[in-house]
Amino acid sequence: MALLSSRWLLPIDRPPIHGGWIDVADGRIRRLGQGAPPGPAEDLGDVAILPGLVNAHTHLELSWMAGHVPPAGSLVDWIRDVLRVRAAGPAGGSAAAREAAFAAARTLRATGTVLVGDVSNELTTPAAIEAAGLAGVVFHELIGFNAADPVLVVREALDRIAAVRLAHPDRLGLTLAPHAPYSVAPGLFAEIARHVPDGPLAVHLAESAEEVEFLRTGTGPFRRLLEDLGVWHGGWQARGEDPVAFLDRVGCLRAGLVAVHGVHLGDAALARLVRLGAIVVACPRSNVWVGAGLPRLSHWYAEGLAVAIGTDSLASSPTLNLFDELAEMRRLAPDVSAACLLESATRVGAEALGFGWDYGTLAPGKVAALTAVEVPPAVTDVEEYLVGGVPIAAIRPLHGPEAS
Repeated sequence: MALLSSRWLLPIDRPPIHGGWIDVADGRIRRLGQGAPPGPAEDLGDVAILPGLVNAHTHLELSWMAGHVPPAGSLVDWIRDVLRVRAAGPAGGSAAAREAAFAAARTLRATGTVLVGDVSNELTTPAAIEAAGLAGVVFHELIGFNAADPVLVVREALDRIAAVRLAHPDRLGLTLAPHAPYSVAPGLFAEIARHVPDGPLAVHLAESAEEVEFLRTGTGPFRRLLEDLGVWHGGWQARGEDPVAFLDRVGCLRAGLVAVHGVHLGDAALARLVRLGAIVVACPRSNVWVGAGLPRLSHWYAEGLAVAIGTDSLASSPTLNLFDELAEMRRLAPDVSAACLLESATRVGAEALGFGWDYGTLAPGKVAALTAVEVPPAVTDVEEYLVGGVPIAAIRPLHGPEAS
């Protein structure tokens, strides 16, 4: 049992509490309040206690590529570089790749993240996530533009998930995910959707102008990439549709959709996602790195889109520190309130991953996965301070899911 007091508490679902306290027992929040604590408490001083952050999209499996994939002028150019580096580097299960994933997961926890949406092609990352004391979802991502037998591809993927599930903790979910419209056959999309009828369904969507062009016309840089890789399927036909309409046609436009990136979502597609209640994961630093452009963050929030936040991988982002991503979002969207940005990094991210009942806010009964951030005494707007670029030395994990 622990009773903590601090200068600030940020419940997220209500305004910050100045001079607050929080009572934790058996890994759960019992109660919280303002003023004098209801018993002997550990005073943390000039810190803000907030729910641990949620990195809703990353690829820990690619952590070994840090420093090996330079910024690119377009997403297709970046993909070509990744394929080149991957061909020359260690396999996902190698000792070097494994240690890089473990180190990256530890960095996530050390910088305030408690919940992660990790995309894995080889299912090598659950052990790293568990060792770091994180909770979350591992999305077993499938790629196959020329998949001859989608039923077999999905059956084999489900067998791999079942084998990993035997060893994973209860707080770690495993599920299927299609990569993107330009890399997954419509039949494989539909088969994945059939086996993920509810819960989070993550897909890279509308990340680049080249993707939009490909779906509309069947031509452009992605067509040439598929041909160069020898996986182009002559039976694939462009239907002049936007990425959201494509998802609808292949059975993936549904509640629980987690659309990653969304940089090139048009207004009509955006409106459909808002009506659906889908969540879009913003990763603006990665979007710049891969040459995809910048998301229309201010417009998204103004239109009522549910926005979560991810860092993407160390192959396309300088850090996995979600406070760094928040600072970039504050720079890009100065008109969006700090409270909304913090909600995106906590409550909305937890809901995107299907963990909203346990994470994302400070409330009685929720997991005490807490993060403390030192706040200079002169700060009066704590929310604005937290999205303005927090020094890494000021971040301190408190309790976590390993205590639950």
